[in-house]
Amino acid sequence: MNSTRKILVWLLLSLILAIPIAGAAMSPQLAWRDPIYITAGFAGVLAMAFLLLQPLLAGRYLPGLSAPQARRAHKAIGSLLVSAIVVHLVGLWITSSPDVVDALLFRSPTSFSPWGVVAMWAVFAAALLAIAKRKLGITPRIWRNIHTCFAVVAVVGSVVHAMLIEGTMEFYSKTALCFLVVVATIALIFKLRSRNAVSTYRAK
Repeated sequence: MNSTRKILVWLLLSLILAIPIAGAAMSPQLAWRDPIYITAGFAGVLAMAFLLLQPLLAGRYLPGLSAPQARRAHKAIGSLLVSAIVVHLVGLWITSSPDVVDALLFRSPTSFSPWGVVAMWAVFAAALLAIAKRKLGITPRIWRNIHTCFAVVAVVGSVVHAMLIEGTMEFYSKTALCFLVVVATIALIFKLRSRNAVSTYRAK
């Protein structure tokens, strides 16, 4: 891929990530909102943006990054994703702790809450699995499959959670971002399956 195409890919990705954030920033629903609530909301928006980057980095779909660079970026974005979710949760806890407790106990009346909770725990599980990778003593292939399963649960839960919320995110940019997260994740799954199939064939 030549340098011009690389630049265009990165510019397009930047727009894809920036437009939903800008749309949320201009939302009329932010009027008179508490700063902590706004921070919690934007942490959720950033988490969705990070969720798009993860499969793109894991599958090495982004140009100009070597395999080690893509792995390091994947780990760094994973840390940012966890941090964004923690900020989202803590901010909502500060503004309305009873609602957060109800959500965590799966007794919230809102339809989007359980999806968000499931996605949160899946992200945390994937992160812990990454931290404990060397201590688990399992093969890289098994580890990758388990890690991918957690990632898929996180993506499905996050996308449904985001789409069910009528919040600060602008509908069309939110829908496009969620769609791209799903497409990138599916593309990564097929790539990993193809890689596993090749590895199995060579081992015979």
